[in-house]
Amino acid sequence: RSEHDEQKSGPQFVTCENSMGVVQRSRGNLDPASPALRSETHIISRLAEATLGKQTTVEWQRFRENYDEIRNTIERVVPGFESYNERAREDGGFYLPNAAKERRWDTPDGRASFSAAPFDQFEVPKGHLILQTLRSHDQFNTTVYGLNDRYRGVGLGRRVLFMSPDDMKERGIAPVALVDITSHWQEQKRTLRSFYAIPYEIPRGSAAAYFPEANPLIPIDSTARESNTPTSKAVEISVQPSSS
Repeated sequence: RSEHDEQKSGPQFVTCENSMGVVQRSRGNLDPASPALRSETHIISRLAEATLGKQTTVEWQRFRENYDEIRNTIERVVPGFESYNERAREDGGFYLPNAAKERRWDTPDGRASFSAAPFDQFEVPKGHLILQTLRSHDQFNTTVYGLNDRYRGVGLGRRVLFMSPDDMKERGIAPVALVDITSHWQEQKRTLRSFYAIPYEIPRGSAAAYFPEANPLIPIDSTARESNTPTSKAVEISVQPSSS
């Protein structure tokens, strides 16, 4: 967080969980870049009010005026967040419970259980590819800190499509040429134009692009069977040299 976040109840902070399972405070020190700037919490709560209206009993205004109220609510619902506000204010934050780390297995026999899931087989028309969306280096979820993807050696920005060199050759697409990407779902088609085609060590029939730039290609009603999450890792697409 870069800037001060001042709400009705005073200065605010948010918390983040790092990759080690530690929850810590995060707050900015800079003056807001604009008086019109709003925090993520403020934006989400206002969107919820406008979208849900009287369909919800959640007190969104109370949440955005004092983030402690959000943490108090999380504490009542999610195990491991007891005394959330008090512990979040401690230097270094606090560890969340981790059953595996503690060698505690909540299973009938008290032992770790493993399972295997079969691979889905994708049948796509000839000439089509399966697209996955992914993050770049210097990206945390939808927050992008830089345009140079050091993981993959790409410095052309974020409107790029990673493809197998063989798939590019088959379509007459030169390295770093501009292409249009069209997703296909039932009778629906969605197209993004003017992406750079990047030859990459990726299996034939596969492609990859960054989110959120590629999000418009994701069909809203195409979701995973059990989790009901968008199928952002398996989108049927076709690729053509750019028409623009």
